[in-house]
Formats: sequence, structure tokens, C-alpha cells
Amino acid sequence: MEDHQSSSLKPKAADLDLPLHTFGFEFKDVSSDKVSGHLQVTEKCCQPFSVLHGGVSAVIAEALASIGAHVACGYKRVAGIQLSINHLKSAMLGDLIYAEATPLSVAKTIQVWDVKIWKIEPSNSQNRSLIAYSRVTLKSNMPVPDYAKEAANMLKKYAKL
Repeated sequence: MEDHQSSSLKPKAADLDLPLHTFGFEFKDVSSDKVSGHLQVTEKCCQPFSVLHGGVSAVIAEALASIGAHVACGYKRVAGIQLSINHLKSAMLGDLIYAEATPLSVAKTIQVWDVKIWKIEPSNSQNRSLIAYSRVTLKSNMPVPDYAKEAANMLKKYAKL
């Protein structure tokens, strides 16, 4: 399949995952080997103490793993069946976080993805600290229902195969 991703064509969160778009997440990579992107921590994604809400981290983990699994199984339907997440450190209002999902196992009916979320130092983007680690298990290769036949079109536009 043709490589649709280029430096001038960045995946748009509004096209790929509306809840992530609502929080301000921006995608960097979309492929069967890695799904990644970043988020500036704003009030929309904080709990009352100005700390990144753990539920937002879980939404990021499940969304990135699901997108990767969807690409990895040839755009068949996937469904999350288990999500575990460990919150190791906090990210505060104004921090920049980077998330990356990579496959641990891609089998015929079950996929397991690891998702790591780091806080990025503003002065040096190479300096980062792990704030959350998640493992997502998904059922894959399920038939796509008729009402959702067009669901993969935007993902195909951005995915690197």
C-alpha cells in the first residue's frame, strides 16, 4: 500500500479521534508499529488540583492502542477488552506530554499494546520523564458493521503502512 504520511500531511486528531481532539491532542505517527503524539496540559484535561486527570491518560492510552491495532489488522474492527494504567508521576497545567503506543503482540484475534506517556522538559525536548505506563488488550479482526464501513477512511489517509 502507498505511504500516505509525509511532512506536509500530519494526522489531525479531529479526523482520527474526536475525544482526543477535544483535549487538544496532536498526532505525530500513525502506523501498525507506532502511534504517537503530544498534548499540552490545559484546564480541559486537568482535575481540580491542576494536575493531568488520570482518566485523560487512560483515554489517550486506549485511543492510541486502538488506532494502531486497527491499522495492524487491515482496518477491521477492534475493541478494547482490557486496560491497565499506572500513574507514576504527575503532569501539571501547562506541561507538554508525549504519548507513544507500540505493539507487544499482534496475533490473529488478540493484540496487546504498550503505551507510555512522558512529560517533556520545555528547555530540552529530549529530556523527558515517564508519567504513565499502560497496557491495552484488544480483540481484533472483527467484521466492520455496515453503518461503520467508512470509519477507516480518515485513518487510511494518514496511516503509514
